[in-house]
Amino acid sequence: MKPKVTMIAWNQNDNYVVTAVNNHLLKVWNSCTGQLLHDLVGHADEVFVLETHPFDSRIMLSAGHDGNIFIWDITKGTKTKHYFNMIEGQGHGAVFDCKFSPDGQHFACTDSHGHLLIFGFGCSRPYEKIPDQMFFHTDYRPLIRDSNNYVLDEQTQQAPHLMPPPFLVDVDGNPHPTKYQRLVPGRENCADEHLIPQLGYVATSDGEVVEQVIGQQTVDQDEQGLEPSILDGMIRQLQLQQDQRNGADQESASSGPQNGEGTPRRG
Repeated sequence: MKPKVTMIAWNQNDNYVVTAVNNHLLKVWNSCTGQLLHDLVGHADEVFVLETHPFDSRIMLSAGHDGNIFIWDITKGTKTKHYFNMIEGQGHGAVFDCKFSPDGQHFACTDSHGHLLIFGFGCSRPYEKIPDQMFFHTDYRPLIRDSNNYVLDEQTQQAPHLMPPPFLVDVDGNPHPTKYQRLVPGRENCADEHLIPQLGYVATSDGEVVEQVIGQQTVDQDEQGLEPSILDGMIRQLQLQQDQRNGADQESASSGPQNGEGTPRRG
């Protein structure tokens, strides 16, 4: 197999360059002389994630489609830590992306099964207040375009940026309790009755009927005790003005003479 480079990254101070090769090796090079310093062995599939530590020039993180996550000391050519992303009943999950926190104390990875993996020092208590599965109920909902070619939500016929904040649901579309709904920006101070979504029955692609969130209980902002959004008001006003202009243009066009004769219109 002809070796091919799949990913490349400089370390924090640019003294070293690390390349990932499709033969599953990582190679550490001197960035000034081009000399090969180390071969890093451990991955069993292609690597598309190379992340340097934000301030420690010795540290480089790699992750790949084999589900392995390594932290390397590239100056010595040794592995410091290793994690294998095994998912019960599904095999391993390929790791697609990874980023360090600015302080270098944590890093987060995402895998092919939609999981967010968070590594770092300390306890996991801050993360225990949120459910394992979190989706917005509007995720993957179809969009349409109106006569002006603007994007609208198919179900509500609203522009997506004008819709109320979405609800948090699990992977099956079941809404989470109200205490979790307050984690959504814009719902922090809502009363409990405003955090209960409307449920309905929808048919899936294979004909199965399931209960899911199909809409939102929208309440006037005055009732919620919220100040109206100035930006949203301006957007609505501009849209109204454009609709009026389009209506006037269509009316003048339809009332104009055709072939030199007036065309009667029905009221």
